[in-house]
Amino acid sequence: MITAGDFRNGITIEIDGNVCQIVEFQHVKPGKGAAFVRTKLKNIINGGVVERTFRPTEKFPQARIDRKDYQYLYADGDLFNFMDNSTYEQIALAKDVVADSLKFVKENEMVKICSYNGNAYAVEPPLFVELEITETEPGFKGDTATGASKPATVETGAQVNVPLFVETGEKIKIDTRTGEYLSRA
Repeated sequence: MITAGDFRNGITIEIDGNVCQIVEFQHVKPGKGAAFVRTKLKNIINGGVVERTFRPTEKFPQARIDRKDYQYLYADGDLFNFMDNSTYEQIALAKDVVADSLKFVKENEMVKICSYNGNAYAVEPPLFVELEITETEPGFKGDTATGASKPATVETGAQVNVPLFVETGEKIKIDTRTGEYLSRA
């Protein structure tokens, strides 16, 4: 059990039958009245964010979230197939569970699958990936205004904005959290 006075960002707790992660918290001590804790909670199953206040003495059970490494194998229609490399057990996740998290992930790359009580609810891609550009327009000489960029398609089919000097066929490094170009690979 964890009290509201011990809340920290990233802690996962169970509230009213829902599993929520603390996104933000603030201990408030008004001049008059009792202190309280103001929080922003993200429901990890459906992604909704709500604001709630608690008394510092309220207790909640801490939720156990399992993050396990899986290898992304292939997509088959609306199902995405993954394999645990230690047991060779394969699982298939629906498109609504995977969402956009695999748009920068190639087949055979490692991802983390997050689950609560054995039910997978999210896929976490690696933080940075190296992908080859399959299509982009050529940059023209003299077209070098500060911070100028152009759209490019990478080998997974995702769109990324890249600097003008990047050409088709080059490998680039991408931050999967923001979808931004970082550097040449």
